[in-house]
Amino acid sequence: MGDEDSHADPNFAHLSPRDAEIAVFIDHLEDGHAMGHKVIAAQHPRYGQQAVRTSSGRLVHAGHLRWIKEHLTIEDGSMRWVTRTYWSRTPRSVEWWADFARERDGRDVTEHYRSGLARVEEKEPEEPTDQEEPTAPGRAEAPAPEPSTAYLTLADVRSADPRMPLSDADCHSLESLVTQWLSRGATPDDVTRALTDGLPPDVTNPGGFARKRLEDKMPPMKPKKAEIRQKAARRARIDKVIMVCGLCEADERTVELVNGLCRECLAECEADGPMPVYTPIPETFLPAPRTGGMPVRAP
Repeated sequence: MGDEDSHADPNFAHLSPRDAEIAVFIDHLEDGHAMGHKVIAAQHPRYGQQAVRTSSGRLVHAGHLRWIKEHLTIEDGSMRWVTRTYWSRTPRSVEWWADFARERDGRDVTEHYRSGLARVEEKEPEEPTDQEEPTAPGRAEAPAPEPSTAYLTLADVRSADPRMPLSDADCHSLESLVTQWLSRGATPDDVTRALTDGLPPDVTNPGGFARKRLEDKMPPMKPKKAEIRQKAARRARIDKVIMVCGLCEADERTVELVNGLCRECLAECEADGPMPVYTPIPETFLPAPRTGGMPVRAP
């Protein structure tokens, strides 16, 4: 939203020590990173799954995190749900998050519709101009490579079924297998169905499970004339936005959300201690320590 310094050191002094440590850890993750508590716990050097789960819920309640499901319509006519976890260094109010979610509706998100971590300070795509400024010879920088269709397909599997939270490493490891699927005429939806249909109640190793399914269910090769050309980027637009619980992902149509959490998950987090809450900055806030004399109001 342009109101935060992306290079500033975030201050999480209003949080408990553990919550603050988890907040700093999340703040340093790359965009698109999987945000399931199991994934975070597997990478965090100190805290396990339950501690990360509880602290994540407490960060939601404090106004730093929100889980939002976005329904996308792709230019080829396909549709999908993508769950994005929006992070803000600055704690935000319930009303602020509601406005933020509402403003997502109708947005063109071509090349930006992956699931996982996103930031509220995300820049809007720039409108193309009629004339481009010339680039000085020898100064052009190569653009960063865009995620492949295969990678994006794997990254979206978690949205189809939370029992398959593939990590970034999993997606890169399995990318070549999915590329083979696509080269043989399969669609991203075919891959998603192959990885999510008939899942057991608990998948302990999503990456290994996905690899076996992709290998065992690999479609046959087709003649070149029947191959389907995969587009590197397809236009996509958000046509529905739903706020969901930051822990169980129950959506606002079926449960009451209190500061981003359903009642059941809120009670689980409250059992861990007093909950951090969003507190607006008062008008009398002093941007610098008082040096003496009469109090000085901020201009």
